[in-house]
Amino acid sequence: MTSERIYVGSYTSQDGGGTGIGVGTAEELVLAVETVDPSFLTRSADGRFLYATNELEAGRVSAFAIGDDGSLEFLNDQPTEGAHPCHLVIDPSGNYLLSANYTSGNVAIHPIAADGSLGTATQILQREGTGPNAERQEGPHAHQVAFDPAGTYATDVDLGSDTVYVSTLTPDGRLEEVSRLQVHPGAGPRHLVFHPAGGAAYVINELDSTLTVASYADGKLAVTQTVSTRPDGAAGENYPAELLITPDGRYLYGSNRGDNTIAVFATDADGLGVELIQTIGSGGDWPRHLAFSNDLTRLYAGNERSDALAVFEIDQSSGALTATGTPLSWPKPVCVLPV
Repeated sequence: MTSERIYVGSYTSQDGGGTGIGVGTAEELVLAVETVDPSFLTRSADGRFLYATNELEAGRVSAFAIGDDGSLEFLNDQPTEGAHPCHLVIDPSGNYLLSANYTSGNVAIHPIAADGSLGTATQILQREGTGPNAERQEGPHAHQVAFDPAGTYATDVDLGSDTVYVSTLTPDGRLEEVSRLQVHPGAGPRHLVFHPAGGAAYVINELDSTLTVASYADGKLAVTQTVSTRPDGAAGENYPAELLITPDGRYLYGSNRGDNTIAVFATDADGLGVELIQTIGSGGDWPRHLAFSNDLTRLYAGNERSDALAVFEIDQSSGALTATGTPLSWPKPVCVLPV
């Protein structure tokens, strides 16, 4: 079992939820700081600061200073001017924090000061559009912001309109669109990762349990393949969530909420095709988030509904997963951040 330090975000407002962000190891966690519904976490490149979404109707993003012992000191928070922010990322320059507001379908950009605190938003970018799923796609639902490997372009993924937007981030903190990818209707794109070589990207789709493969060049995406995240014969409702790619680009890992599995894909040599090679139980119920250990030998799975943080060994030659030990109990774990 890995003994590296991890932070765990959770839903505190759910029945049985905790009170904030956990810190510790996969063997033991304690409360690092109280904060409301810290559903996604990220850390500054220099390791000094941690940022969390507060996934509320009146959404906020919070900044914390990280102590030598892993403790968190609240610095400040800022409104996202949207509802239920569910993902955030720091831009490659380290100057801006970008967050995705799910319910309201907008993206917020906040400047980061030298002391790690957050300034007033430089942009609130409202997306538009709908999809064929009347219940889930009645309007835009921003779910993720990510940068390409070169740090040149930002993508924001909109589940509500089946769209991935590609933009540049200006020095004054504004996204300017350069292209967009229209994923097939009703897919519900949720999260995207890039192949580390930069020529491909992969989108996991929440509403129809598919993985979209796309070529990528000069800020433009084009679909090359669509495959299921489930094995043949799988039945019942299922909603994929997180997607990871290994630094060498050989393997992808996606979580299936409903099936309660982790899907493992092998990529083609050029990255433009994938094959499902394994599905394995996630170690609990409703695996919302996945993360690699820093040495890339293990994978964490946060199982929201069973209050269980599971750990898997990664076979370095095949990419296959093997469950290790007994999952750690922690209330509503929905984000794992190894540091």
